[in-house]
Amino acid sequence: MSSPSRLDMALQYAELGYRVFPCIPGTKHPITRHGFHDASADPVQIEQWWSKHPHANIGIPTEGLLVVDIDGAGNTWPGDPDRAADLAKAGAIALTPRGGRHYVFRRVAGKDWKCSTGKLARGIDIRTDGGYIIAAPSERAEGLYRWVEGCELSDPAERLPEPPGWLVEALDRLATKTPTLAHVATSPADANAIPSGERNATLARLAGHMRRVGMGLKEISAALQETNQNRCVPPLAETEVDRIATSIARYPADEVSVALAENHYQQMFAELDVEDEFEIPDPGPIPGELLHVPGFIAEVMQYTFDTAPYPEPVLAFAGALTLQALLAGRKVRDAMDNRTNLYVLSLANSGVGKDHARKVNTRILYEAGLADCLGTSFASGEGIEDRLFVQPASLFQVDEIDGLMLRVSQAKDARHEAIVSMLLQMYSSANGIFTKRAKAGREREVIHHPCLCLFGTAVPKHFYESLSARLMTNGFLARLLILECGNRGEGRDDVYRPLPDSIVEAARWWATYQPGGNLGNEHPEPVLVPTAAEALAEFTALRERIDREQYDRCQEANDQSGMAMWARTYEKARRLALIYAVSVNRENPIITLEAVHWAGAFAMHQTRRMLYMARQHASESEFDSKRKRLLEVLEQWQQQHGDEWMPFWKVNRRLPWSNREHEEVRDTLLQQRLIEHQIVPPGRKGGRPTVAYRLVPEALTPPTE
Repeated sequence: MSSPSRLDMALQYAELGYRVFPCIPGTKHPITRHGFHDASADPVQIEQWWSKHPHANIGIPTEGLLVVDIDGAGNTWPGDPDRAADLAKAGAIALTPRGGRHYVFRRVAGKDWKCSTGKLARGIDIRTDGGYIIAAPSERAEGLYRWVEGCELSDPAERLPEPPGWLVEALDRLATKTPTLAHVATSPADANAIPSGERNATLARLAGHMRRVGMGLKEISAALQETNQNRCVPPLAETEVDRIATSIARYPADEVSVALAENHYQQMFAELDVEDEFEIPDPGPIPGELLHVPGFIAEVMQYTFDTAPYPEPVLAFAGALTLQALLAGRKVRDAMDNRTNLYVLSLANSGVGKDHARKVNTRILYEAGLADCLGTSFASGEGIEDRLFVQPASLFQVDEIDGLMLRVSQAKDARHEAIVSMLLQMYSSANGIFTKRAKAGREREVIHHPCLCLFGTAVPKHFYESLSARLMTNGFLARLLILECGNRGEGRDDVYRPLPDSIVEAARWWATYQPGGNLGNEHPEPVLVPTAAEALAEFTALRERIDREQYDRCQEANDQSGMAMWARTYEKARRLALIYAVSVNRENPIITLEAVHWAGAFAMHQTRRMLYMARQHASESEFDSKRKRLLEVLEQWQQQHGDEWMPFWKVNRRLPWSNREHEEVRDTLLQQRLIEHQIVPPGRKGGRPTVAYRLVPEALTPPTE
C-alpha cells in the first residue's frame, strides 16, 4: 500500500480543522507570499497549491495549539527525564528529520503564551499562536517528518489534551516577561491609536523593547503585525512591518527609530532584502543515498572504495561519475540535446586520499586504450583549445584547483582568467561547434561537439577562501558540482585488487562505440536516448519547481548569485539523468522516472548546499576576505572559550597581518557591530596595555523547525 501524497495529507489535516500552507520542498520556508498568514482549510485552495507544487512541504500554523519542540535524540526535558512520561501523553507526537520530536497539545484557553526559542531550557522551543510547524510527510535533506505510530494527528485541536501542569506554570512565568501589545483601534480618535506620522518610530521602539527582553525574530514580527493591524491608523503593509522587525536584528533600536521617524530608511531596508529575508538554510553535505547510480558507476565506485588505502565514498563516487561522463561524451544526447560533460569538484582535507580515484580512472582508461584522453593540469586557455582539437573528448583530473580560482578572484593574472573563460566556452559548446582562435596563415580550425570533463580536488579551507562574488556570478561556479568529503577513513593495508573484467569490458565498449560511423570521431552523430513518458512529466514538474520556487524568488530579491546558480540547476539535472541512463544500460539506455528523481534530488541539493557555503565564505574583495577571516577566528575561539576575550597577540599569531591591516579590519567590524574590543591595562608588574577581541553576542536567535 502506497503512502498518502502531500496533497492527501494536507486535505486530511484540513478536514480535522487545521489550516495548512505549502513550504518550499526540502525546507521550512513558505511558498505563499505572506507565509503562514495565508494558511487555509479550504480544499479548493489546498488542491490549487499542491497541484502546482506537488512536492511542497506541509506547514500548519500552531494557532490554538501548544507544540513542544525538543531537539536531539534524547527527547527528554533536560535535567528531568521523568517529565518525558508527561510529554508522551500529548495528543500527537512527530519525529523530525534531525532526531527531535514535536509534542502537540491543545493551548489552554485564556493563556497569553508566545512562541519562544530555548527560553524554557536549552534545545526546547515552544510553538503556539504566531508560529507554525512542518508536518508529515514533509521532508528535509536529513529525512522525513513522520508521526509516531499510534500518536498521529487524528483529532481536531479542541479534542487534544492540555499540556501538563508543570509546563503550564513554566509558560505562565515566561509570559510575565513578554509585553502584550494587542489593542483594537476603532478610530483615529481612539486614545491608543497610533497615527500615521508616528507608526514607524513607534513600531521600532516596541521592537527594540521586545528585543531587550529576549524575544525572538518570529515573536517580534508577529507582535508588530498584531499591533499594526489593531492600533495603526491606517496600518502599514505587512512587508514593511516585517522589515522593521528584521532591521532590529542588525541595527541598534534607537538608530532604527530615528531612521524611520525621519523617513531615510530606504537604504537600511534595501540592505536587508537579500541577506535577511532570503536566508538560505543549510541542507548539509550530500546524503549517502544520493551517492548511488546503478550499473557502471556503482561498480567503479565500489572498486575504488574497496582498493583505497583510506576509503572515502564521496571521492569514489565523484571519480566514477566523471569517468562515465567522459566515456559517453560525444556519443549520446537527450531530447533537449544535452550532453554528458560535467565539471565535478571534490573537497577533501590532506591525507584523505584524493589521488586514489584519479589513479583508478587512469588505469581503466589505459586498459580501454583511452589514455590519450587524460589531462592533469591547465597551462593556458589556448592549451585547452589545442588539447580538445587533438582529443575532442578529454578528462582533466586536476588537484588543488582552488589555486586557479583564487587567482581569478584576485584578478592578478589574466592567464588564469583566460583558462576559466575557456572552460566556460567548452562547457556550453558540447552540443555544437567550437571555432578555435585564428592563426596567421591558417584556416580557422573547428572542434565538433567538444566534451571536456573535469574531476577536480581541493582542500575545503583553501577552496572556500578562493570564492568571490565574481566567481559566483560569472557562471563558472554555477557549472560545478561540488561534493564535500567526510573525515579520513580507517586505513587499510591489503587493498590491491585486479580490475574487474566487467569494468574493463564496459570501458572498451565505449571506446569502440562509434554512432557516427567511421567519421564519428571528427563529426559525431550522438544517439538520442529516449525519455519515458512519466519521466518527461517529472522533468516538467522539476523545471517549474526550479523556475518558480527558486529562480523567480532570487530574481524578485535581485539576488544575482542565486539567479546564476539556479539558472543552471535544471540543465545539470538533465545531464545527470542522461548519465544515469547510460550507466544502467549502455546498449539500450532510457531515461526513467528513477533517473529523473535521482538527478533532480542531486542537482537541487547541491545547488542549495553550494549557495549556502558560498554565502558563508565568498568575498567581494581581498579586504572582505580578511574581514571574514577575522570573524572565523573569533568564532572558533568562542566555540572553545565561550564569552572569554581573545587577546590580540593570539589573533595576530593566527592572522600575521600588518598593524595597519589589523586596524582597518578591526575598525570596520566594530562599526558593523560584529565584534567588541577592550584595552586591558597593565598589571601590578607593569608592562604595556593589551587589546582583546570577541564576537558581539547574537541578539536574536533564528527560528527553528
